[in-house]
Amino acid sequence: MPRIVITDCDHGTVDTEQRAADSAGVELVLAHCANEQDVISAGAGADGLIVQYAPVTATVLEALPGLRVVSRYGVGVDTVDLDAAHTRGVTVCNVPDYGTEDVSDHAIALALSVLRGIPRLDRGMRAGSADLAPIKPLHRLRGRTFGVLGLGRIGAATAAKARALGFELVGHDPMVTTVPDGLEGMDLLELEDLLRRVDVLSLHAPLVPATRHVIDADALALMGPETVVVNTSRGGLVDTEALADAIEQGTILGAALDVTEVEPLPASHRLYDLPNVVLTPHAGWYSEESFTELKQRTADNAIAAVLGRTPRNVVGPA
Repeated sequence: MPRIVITDCDHGTVDTEQRAADSAGVELVLAHCANEQDVISAGAGADGLIVQYAPVTATVLEALPGLRVVSRYGVGVDTVDLDAAHTRGVTVCNVPDYGTEDVSDHAIALALSVLRGIPRLDRGMRAGSADLAPIKPLHRLRGRTFGVLGLGRIGAATAAKARALGFELVGHDPMVTTVPDGLEGMDLLELEDLLRRVDVLSLHAPLVPATRHVIDADALALMGPETVVVNTSRGGLVDTEALADAIEQGTILGAALDVTEVEPLPASHRLYDLPNVVLTPHAGWYSEESFTELKQRTADNAIAAVLGRTPRNVVGPA
């Protein structure tokens, strides 16, 4: 019987994955791996791995010669050594589109919360103050410029929702040469030009060497003092300390972050003390619908591969 090991999962239950495995005649084992050695120990003899955060490095892959597939919960596969996997003939799978509606909804909600001053007004009300001074000057959304860095499924969905609210759209994606369907009229710009124009910058790019700290001190210096940075993608896209500096110095207005370079963000971090920062705990992907879909499709990809079928979502070499 083929054997699949779930290396790590903080979902509380793997009932969905277990039902999928049982119906396919595949053994499923849940482990609790945090490092390479954990994965090697748990994965010994396995045909497939389902991973959340655990590292699948070249060392892991070399130690597990019988491995046929690594299937990841989510879109990003930056914890998997893609080149090493493909060199060894190991299929790597993800679920690239399970949370499109959910993450784009969250990105819009985060942007509006800062632009409309909602957290500051809420804190004021709880302290007994109805003063509008802390959020002035506040401007209407219509006619402001919403910039999207990364025009894949989620970035395009976020842009469409921003347009429906009255924003003007600009975008940047080195892999996109024509405006995506449904976003006609969006200006595709070079990154520096985009940064100079945006009132909101929403990040929707993968974390690869070329995009790490794509928003650094130099990038932030190009933005205006009323710009809001929204990140629902990968924490490493943003230089956290440079972002905090820019907000403290008034170079930009604020930020709304669902992801950070270190998760969870340390309780002592100064971002918590900045009034124009909204933080959520990597929750953008979550709805009951997306949760179930993520688990089912991650399991289905792994099961297909160990049974010799082609999975729905296969990630190419890095």
